[in-house]
Amino acid sequence: MLFGQFVGAWDFDALLVARDGTRTSHRGEWHFGWVLEGRAVQDVLISPPRGDGGAPEEYGTTVRFYDPESDTWQITWITPVWRRVRRLVARPVGDEIRLEGRNDAGELLRWTFSEITPATFTWRGYISDDGGGTWHLEEEMRLRRRS
Repeated sequence: MLFGQFVGAWDFDALLVARDGTRTSHRGEWHFGWVLEGRAVQDVLISPPRGDGGAPEEYGTTVRFYDPESDTWQITWITPVWRRVRRLVARPVGDEIRLEGRNDAGELLRWTFSEITPATFTWRGYISDDGGGTWHLEEEMRLRRRS
């Protein structure tokens, strides 16, 4: 149930942080559901939210499944808008869920789900260009479950 706890519809407010420190805010929606007869969790992320008008700046999907041999979750994230695919591995670390992988340039990625309650959670995306010595926050999303 590591990712099963997120099944449902969520709204978010997000902050993008460029490497030069410039900050940009945006909103969106994120939908999680069981797929493949309960063997995986798939989500769809849409920003800006539907109904706000205009083409999506971010529109992607993730498929997550548990691998009992490694005791991890295998993750594939796809974003047609940006023409990218990311493979990550997830596991619980303390009170958060940590996903780790690399981008196309080979830089380390760390995505976290933290401050998790039944009605809220925070997602953060970090990048490291020095092998994990330092991490730059690229994005933070604060989510709330739709009623």
